[in-house]
Amino acid sequence: MSSVDALVVGGGINGAGIARDLAGRGLSVLLCEKDDLAQHTSSASTKLIHGGLRYLEYYEFSLVRKALAEREVLLKSAPHIMRPMRFVMPHDPGMRPVWMIRAGLFLYDHLARREVLAGSNTVKLHEHPSGAPLKPGFTRGFEYSDGWVDDARLVVLNAIDAATHGAEVLTRWRCIDAQRGDTHWRATLRNEVTGDQRVVSARSLVNAAGPWTGQFLAEHAHVRDPKSLRLVKGSHIVVPKLFDHDYAYIFQNTDRRIIFAIPYEGEFTLIGTTDVEHDGAVGEARIDAGETQYLCEQASRYFARAITPADVVWSYSGVRPLLDDDSGDPSAVTRDYLLDLDTAQAPLMSVWGGKITTFRKLAEEAADRLAPSLGAKRGAWTRHAYLPGGDLGPWIGAAQRPDTDIQRFTQALAARHPDVDPTLIRRLARNYGARADLLLKNGLGPLVVPGLHEAELRYLHQHEWARSADDVLWRRTKLGLHLDAAQRAAVAQWCESNWEPMAAQTAGAGKARSEMTWN
Repeated sequence: MSSVDALVVGGGINGAGIARDLAGRGLSVLLCEKDDLAQHTSSASTKLIHGGLRYLEYYEFSLVRKALAEREVLLKSAPHIMRPMRFVMPHDPGMRPVWMIRAGLFLYDHLARREVLAGSNTVKLHEHPSGAPLKPGFTRGFEYSDGWVDDARLVVLNAIDAATHGAEVLTRWRCIDAQRGDTHWRATLRNEVTGDQRVVSARSLVNAAGPWTGQFLAEHAHVRDPKSLRLVKGSHIVVPKLFDHDYAYIFQNTDRRIIFAIPYEGEFTLIGTTDVEHDGAVGEARIDAGETQYLCEQASRYFARAITPADVVWSYSGVRPLLDDDSGDPSAVTRDYLLDLDTAQAPLMSVWGGKITTFRKLAEEAADRLAPSLGAKRGAWTRHAYLPGGDLGPWIGAAQRPDTDIQRFTQALAARHPDVDPTLIRRLARNYGARADLLLKNGLGPLVVPGLHEAELRYLHQHEWARSADDVLWRRTKLGLHLDAAQRAAVAQWCESNWEPMAAQTAGAGKARSEMTWN
């Protein structure tokens, strides 16, 4: 029976972030996830690092301030999978008045310090690139900054960094039972593929099971808790690209909600999200026809070209685990989080709620509360640390700040690997950052399908816990959007033929560790 300081249950963004933070403080950590990393809520977001402009209407000033402050911390930590993005809100005179929008944007600009992101301004849509795809009746808009992120890769990078610092990361292992003692937890883990079991002794247990938080407490940890989660389904659609510029849109809807339309994967536009109460099984959330129609109709109110369900090439849904605050409207339920530390016996930390933008702060606060009782050798450390692959080049300028220029890095990567197709170089730079050299060091190997070679598949297996074609095509990359059914089947066949089920769960994920930080 192995023994660790902390057993973290849940391989979404909060679980991976907490495992990373605790491991970096010198604690022994085991992270177990019953499926793949980021397989559920954490890969089903709108892909934004944002303060939440609309939350100001619900007076969530503390949450917005916290999220705004985190935007720039995250953008500096992983510039390969995150980037600043400018948003345009076309003004609909029948919706929120101009003064209200300007007041909200003023707060959005000033609630937290900005270094990377530009402030807001008013634009004339007939003179601005974002005006061209819109209906001619929209003449004025408001422009502001937020950030874009590859959400599933963000989770994987946190898991890699946790492993770099000594954590053990187990995917497809479910915690089926956790017995609490005065000083330790005795947890039984089951491999969901082979059925093998493993018993672990842990000085503390972190319940970061996302939508399953309450269920895990009651059914597996045998703990009663009066708190509850509001499970709200958010769905997105992807359509062929509706515009050629790099701006994203935020649209006000007649029901007072908002949706986004965001450039996605070069050839597509991502539209979302909905807010629908979810009553079914947590892991089986699917978009329904009503949600698809809603997103099409609301986007079509603004775009000159009508969008119909027939245009949808892909869709995805996730269940948000929101703190139940008795709000009648799912859109009004708080996106803030609550960390509940129970020390009546062996420590139990439960994570309730949260959003992807604030994951690092949530993890830091969780570790600040939990680590002292476990004898941590180090304090908070993630604020000025790169995520794996984020150290793109030598520090620059008199202030010695990190180089976050992805274009400059991509050019340097192409120069180091002149025989690799430039289009592939750009994708690898965006996906893996400085770790792309690790993937390319022995050549690309045979081509499996267009744009995907054996070297990348083996890298994902050995360093990123990818096991199935879905892990590769829809989470570690988004190549599934660019391949046809036969090509996706070819990737699945390669995976089945070449990857031993559940082999070497911790294979080398942390060996290319970077120690670089910035101030």
